[in-house]
Amino acid sequence: MAGSRLPRQLFLQGVAAVFMFAFASLYTQIPGLYGAEGILPARKTLRPQGKGRWQQLWETPTLLWEAPQLGLDTTQGLELLSLLGTLLALGALLLRQLRTLLVYLLLWAAYLSAYQVGQVFLYFQWDSLLLETGFLAVLVAPLRPCHHHKQAPQGGLAGALPHEDLPFWLVRWLLFRLMFASGVVKLTSRCPAWWGLTALTYHYETQCLPTPASWFTHHLPVWLHKLCVVATFLIEIAVPPLFFAPVRRLRLAAFYSQVLLQVLIIITGNYNFFNLLTLVLTTALLDDGHLTATPGNSHCKKAASSWPRTLLAVLSLLLEFTIYGLLAYGTVYYFGLEVDWEQRAVHSRTTFTFHQFSQWLKTVTLPTMWLGVASLTWELLTALWRWTQVRGWPRRLCTAVQLLIFGTATVALFVISLVPYSYMEPSTHGRLWTGAHRLFGTVEHLQLANSYGLFRRMTGLGGRPEVVLEGSYDGHRWVEIEFMYKPGNVSRPPPIVAPHQPRLDWQMWFAALGPHSHSPWFTGLVLRLLQGKEPVIRLIQNDVTKYPFHKRPPTYLRAQRYKYWFSHPGEQSQWWRRQWVEEFFPPVSLGDPTLDTLLRQFGLQDKSPPRARSSSNTLAQALHWVRRQLSPLEPSTLLWGLLAAVGAIRVVQALHSRPHSPRSSPPGKEEKHRPAPKKDSGAATKRAAPAPDNCTSSSQSPGRKK
Repeated sequence: MAGSRLPRQLFLQGVAAVFMFAFASLYTQIPGLYGAEGILPARKTLRPQGKGRWQQLWETPTLLWEAPQLGLDTTQGLELLSLLGTLLALGALLLRQLRTLLVYLLLWAAYLSAYQVGQVFLYFQWDSLLLETGFLAVLVAPLRPCHHHKQAPQGGLAGALPHEDLPFWLVRWLLFRLMFASGVVKLTSRCPAWWGLTALTYHYETQCLPTPASWFTHHLPVWLHKLCVVATFLIEIAVPPLFFAPVRRLRLAAFYSQVLLQVLIIITGNYNFFNLLTLVLTTALLDDGHLTATPGNSHCKKAASSWPRTLLAVLSLLLEFTIYGLLAYGTVYYFGLEVDWEQRAVHSRTTFTFHQFSQWLKTVTLPTMWLGVASLTWELLTALWRWTQVRGWPRRLCTAVQLLIFGTATVALFVISLVPYSYMEPSTHGRLWTGAHRLFGTVEHLQLANSYGLFRRMTGLGGRPEVVLEGSYDGHRWVEIEFMYKPGNVSRPPPIVAPHQPRLDWQMWFAALGPHSHSPWFTGLVLRLLQGKEPVIRLIQNDVTKYPFHKRPPTYLRAQRYKYWFSHPGEQSQWWRRQWVEEFFPPVSLGDPTLDTLLRQFGLQDKSPPRARSSSNTLAQALHWVRRQLSPLEPSTLLWGLLAAVGAIRVVQALHSRPHSPRSSPPGKEEKHRPAPKKDSGAATKRAAPAPDNCTSSSQSPGRKK
């Protein structure tokens, strides 16, 4: 009966790694985004309203309320939280003793605190996903540090307490909601590119931050792009229900399909820590038996199987083939797959209508919720059965309390999650239990459950829109301002940025999709560049000398909208082609009535200078010293260096913990002196080998992880 001890440890390590990247990436950008001289100063978001301390903390849950008690302003408090979050996550990643409930609670609280003042630069789906995943990690993590060889309660299974698998099931449910909703919204949006299966012919050049591999994949044949869209729909819509399949091999097949999709996205796009976080969620589809399996296990061959077990194995195999056959038939039928042997291509087209898909979605949304209910009920019954196996009344009472607390929390979070999950189908959302709506509304601001839907519509069908900033001293000769990461210079290859997220570059991509008035922060960016504020300049070019106006701020600033396309194969030393479209932001200078009007309209004027803090504050001085040491490093280089350091420490840990094996005997000699197994060999086999389920992958027994 394979447990989930190893997948849970992988999950906790993965969450720690993602928190480390997220905090470190955010830290590098705090002065330019949220400082007193930043684009959107954080101090403006935290203004006491005369409410009680606890009410204020509940309505705006952020630890930054306590920054003044430490002699820090809001920005310095945010820097402190980010640094401590990075170090704490690094510790949890490297040290098993730190992977406890308290540590993950602190990580979640610190990121939620930053989220409350992050404004538009932290309003991304992966930030919400990290907060939801981080809270689940709080429930999955043990209360106290666990030792490598700690024994289970007497009668327990595989070293697991009865309640331990319950919160981990919520990780699988979150992965299901993320993937299934992401597939569904592509079709409910009525985007012609998704319905015409041509989305990937635009995606690679129109996504926010392409990689060098994006250029090459963009030039693949159109029929292959369309086939990849079909595969995306298959992986995101048809496969996720298999996350709850009773047959282990079906869940593993679903796991590898999700991993394949995320790895391909990582190669062809810079999506910071998002795909890594999704890979962390897929650990909920694994079990100890799969992670510890070695080829040629002798006990798999020797394990005796009774006829009921053999029958279950055969039925499981038949179920597998049936599901694979249905998936293959449905894909061919609904997407009209036809092989063209002459052109060596596979043609595809959508054979169903929007109305038919809407009716199908209305039919299946509620059953998928009941699928979650059934799967969770099985987990609860399994946990209850495990509890009955615990021996000793004191231990049984203790585990009963834990089971009650974590079982209640798991059910409550599941009920809360049904509300944002039902957003994708309005009629189902309206029929949902009103108690679920009330419960969700109470904790919505804590980001415990969120709705998801990635790449809802494909943008840039007529060319990638891109905003290019230009500065001038005389208003006649204009010089382009090039960003470190986003497309600008047509001769520069797309960079590899992940796991860093340059949040200004991302928002520049969104700004290009509409008028500048839809992105009020852009006026704040213009103001800071006209003022020559170095923290904001470092968001554009970390090496200030590469900024064309580093010696003296520009007198005038404007922005143009261009359309970009990947260059054609064979075009020498060019990665992009571009064409001017229109003026995005009019030429302005400091004191210009147009600029002043916009600043007033968006509430971006510096009405009062920030309150001065004592420069003798030791903590503030320490933060300033750390910033001065790290600022010369480019953010993406800093994160890659952090990753390299983690890898080096891991290698040292592995070498240090490797047991020193005794001198080996010559080949054949060991065999010669090995005693032959006798009567006790059967008992030894029982002690050494787990239940035969692990080898046959048949349907599960009651105590096994779903």
